[in-house]
Amino acid sequence: MSEETISHEGVITKITDDTLEIKITAMSACAACHAKSACTMSDQAEKVLTVPRPDRQEFHLFQKVNVIMAVGQGNKAAVLAYLIPIVLLLAVLFTCLGIGLGEGLSALIGIAALIPYYFVLYLRRDKIKRQFEYRIE
Repeated sequence: MSEETISHEGVITKITDDTLEIKITAMSACAACHAKSACTMSDQAEKVLTVPRPDRQEFHLFQKVNVIMAVGQGNKAAVLAYLIPIVLLLAVLFTCLGIGLGEGLSALIGIAALIPYYFVLYLRRDKIKRQFEYRIE
């Protein structure tokens, strides 16, 4: 049984000896909806990914390719970006409220508690980046 993957179509914008830069358009679920012009909820953003260049394959600028990633890696990214920060924020917030601090001060301390978390992520960005593997299909 093969591992499930997430796939995005992109365009090669830069080619080096060992990497490809690929511009993808990330869309929210409603961005592809036929009624998006009448709705203000649609969201679309362009992102640039740096992907290792596969051996023995020729690429050229503006070539369309599919970039794939394992679903498990997407889930890990969601945990690092969303789940851990919200748990940390809520834990600090409720702890501060529990010891009798005011709501405003507790909220500020909770938000301030995220600064070290994101700083550690920033310091470990190269190690984290190696854990996420994009492939060209």
